[in-house]
Amino acid sequence: MKATIWHNPKCGTSRNTLAILNERDGVEVEVIEYLKSPPSREKLAQLFKDAGMGPAEGLRMRGTDAAERGLDTADGDTVLDAMIAEPILIERPLVETQKGVRLCRPKEKVEDIL
Repeated sequence: MKATIWHNPKCGTSRNTLAILNERDGVEVEVIEYLKSPPSREKLAQLFKDAGMGPAEGLRMRGTDAAERGLDTADGDTVLDAMIAEPILIERPLVETQKGVRLCRPKEKVEDIL
């Protein structure tokens, strides 16, 4: 099975989720450091859709100015545009496998798609 993780190595939850993936037999892991290589707007929208969530649910609030900018109450298109302009606003880690997509907070959510 292939798993793609949109990863921030500075994030403990992201590192712990990556460790779960790396420890699982038969999982080929692709790591994308999304701050260096952000997803396209279309890919990000698809990830949220496949995870069964809207962009606002994938918005990183902690450590950002998202609330001050009104992004916590903005429509999905506005949130996606902000995330593409500033990838730090994307909550992490997002993991995609053939079984689906999860925002792995907490890290154990990755088990749902393995």
